[in-house]
Amino acid sequence: MNYSFEVKILYKDNVNDPQGLTIAESAKRIGFEGIKNIRSGKIFIVDIESDTEKSASKKIDEISDKLLSNPIIEKFSYKKI
Repeated sequence: MNYSFEVKILYKDNVNDPQGLTIAESAKRIGFEGIKNIRSGKIFIVDIESDTEKSASKKIDEISDKLLSNPIIEKFSYKKI
């Protein structure tokens, strides 16, 4: 059976996000008010063939940790879509 997951990768809260800071500064400069913070990230759509959803979730957890993210500075989350 095929399962699709959306994997979201973001910098950990204590890691500086220069791209997010630049976007937030630009938003304020062009007139968007009330912007407190913007964090940038990446989204991956991953299709996995697996016998069960539990097995597919285990695979997506492992690939997210070992390949898609840098666990030292990034965190990930995923959801089945």
